[in-house]
Amino acid sequence: MKIATWNVNSITARLPVVLQWLTTARPDVLCLQELKCTTERFPREAFAELGYMSEVYGQRTYNGVGIVSRSPITDVQRGFPDDEEGAHARLIAGRVEGVRIVNVYVPNGQSVGSDKYQFKLKWLARLQEFFADDYWTDDEVLLCGDFNVAPEDRDVHDPQLWRGRILFSQPEKDALARVKAWGFTDAFRQHEPASGHYSWWDYRAGSFRQNTGMRIDHIWVSEYLAARCTDARIDKEPRGWERPSDHTPVVAEFK
Repeated sequence: MKIATWNVNSITARLPVVLQWLTTARPDVLCLQELKCTTERFPREAFAELGYMSEVYGQRTYNGVGIVSRSPITDVQRGFPDDEEGAHARLIAGRVEGVRIVNVYVPNGQSVGSDKYQFKLKWLARLQEFFADDYWTDDEVLLCGDFNVAPEDRDVHDPQLWRGRILFSQPEKDALARVKAWGFTDAFRQHEPASGHYSWWDYRAGSFRQNTGMRIDHIWVSEYLAARCTDARIDKEPRGWERPSDHTPVVAEFK
């Protein structure tokens, strides 16, 4: 089973790129973030033509998450259980072939100390509580998405430059570590310990060409899935295509 995650930075703008990648990579499941469209306007038919079913939690202009799968997606949940009406569309979960997949788009936070930064920390605390209250570590659970946090120095092209800044401040890393403590293993790090591997590059200053990026897109798995994980990698190729997202797919495979 091959599961991928990708922040597409507008499914409307990036649809040709996403469909091209699906045609060649053929993951069983693709989790999407930052759709920037409502649920009703998601291009389900385009995915159906490639053999993928879709479950979407959309929002006009901002946010939005979705799961597309070649197998049925059951027990779908949109948002946190205690979300109020009008909450950000940042979490969607479903079960595919026995695996409980939770796809998230963690808030960016804008700048350290801002109101949006505090919202980010609170959102991560809610995610921690979500797993503590509703999930069991002996289940096959996969958490993926754009976490908007680089956990370690090896996940950043220049740790000294980024230290204390948004995406790499200590409170963000601590909040994400508390989510991980539920019982998750970082699938990518299970297979690749080296630095220099990133999933996001700024559009500016030739960042992709110079590989001055950050690893902020992740696939984390429970113990049972970690034992089944045969490979995990970052597919950089789509970042070099025409009109790409500033993120690129992260892929994990399971026996």
